[in-house]
Amino acid sequence: MDTADSKKRISIPPPVPVDALEKRISISIVLPCYNEKENLPTVLEEIQAVVSRHNYRAEVIAVDDGSNDGTRDLYPSLIERFPMLRVLLFKRNFGQTAAMMAGFEHATGDVVIPMDADLQNDPSDIPVLLEKMNEGHQVVSGWRKNRKDRFISRRLPSIIANRLISIISGVKLHDYGCSLKAYRRDALTGVNLYGEMHRFIPIYASWTGASVAEVEVNHRARKHGKSKYGLDRTLKVILDLLTVKFLGGYSQKPIHFFGIPGLFMILAGFLVGVWVYVQKLMWDTWVHKNPLLILSVLLLLLGFQMIMIGLLAEVIIRTYHEAQGKKTYHVEAQLPQRERSSIPDA
Repeated sequence: MDTADSKKRISIPPPVPVDALEKRISISIVLPCYNEKENLPTVLEEIQAVVSRHNYRAEVIAVDDGSNDGTRDLYPSLIERFPMLRVLLFKRNFGQTAAMMAGFEHATGDVVIPMDADLQNDPSDIPVLLEKMNEGHQVVSGWRKNRKDRFISRRLPSIIANRLISIISGVKLHDYGCSLKAYRRDALTGVNLYGEMHRFIPIYASWTGASVAEVEVNHRARKHGKSKYGLDRTLKVILDLLTVKFLGGYSQKPIHFFGIPGLFMILAGFLVGVWVYVQKLMWDTWVHKNPLLILSVLLLLLGFQMIMIGLLAEVIIRTYHEAQGKKTYHVEAQLPQRERSSIPDA
C-alpha cells in the first residue's frame, strides 16, 4: 500500500530552471551555415542583442558547411566583433544534419539551441523556448505557424510530412522541420545523426523518456540568398522516417520485424500448397501447370529468408550493443543516492 512517506521518498526533483542558478546554466546556440555571407552578420547581431538583454551566459557555434560564396572570409572579423562566437569549418559540404551534430558535440552549454543562419528564424524567440523549458520539459520545439514560404513547393510538402511523422512516431508536433529548438544537454546524450535526421531529435529524446513540448515561433521571409532544399527533400525525409521507425520499434528486437511477416508467409505458402494438393486430388489438376504451386514455393522461400534475416539482425544488434558498451535502458535517477559499492547494514 502506498503511503505519503513512500511517495515522498520516490519523488524525482524537476529540472533546474534555466533562469535559476546562473553560475550553472548556460546556453549554446548552434548555427549551421552554408553560403550565408549576407545573413550571418545580421543574425549574430540579433543573437547578441537577445543575449545582452536577458543576461544569458551564452556561446554561439557557427558550423560552416563548406561555404563557397565568401562566407569564410568573414569569420576573423566576426570573431573579433562577437567574442562569444566559435567557428567550425568543414572541409566540404556535408549537409545540415552533419553540421548540427558537429555543433552539438562541441557545445558546452547546459541548454543547446540550434537555429538557421538565414534570418528566417527569429533569435528573439529564444527566451520563449527557455520559458517553456522551465515548465519541466527537456525538449522544446518551435512551430512556424505563420510560415513565410511558398505553399506548393515548401509548406504543403511540410504539412504532409509533419502529419505522417506524428502518426508514425507518436510524438505530436506540428513542425518537425523548424530548426529552432531547445534541448537540455542530457536529452542529446547518445544521439547520433545521419542523413536528414536532425528533425527527428525530439523523437529520439522521447524514446528515452524526455518531455517534449512545442511553442509558436516567428518565421520571417528570406531576404538574401536562396533555399537549399526542394521537393526532393520530402522523399528523403520519408525514407529517413522509415529508418527512425525501425530503430525505435525494432532496434532491440529485429526478429519481430522480420520474423512475424516471415511466419505469415510460411503459413500462407503451406496453405496454398495444401490447396494445390486438394485440386490435384479432387479435380486432377496438373500440378506442373498450376501457378499456385509456384506461389506456394515462393512464399515458403521468402518466409524462410525473412526469418533468417531476423536471426542475423539479432546477432548484429547484440554485437553492436556489447562491443560499444551501449545500454538497452536509460536510468533517470537512483533513489536513495549512495555509492555503487555501498550496501546498508541489515
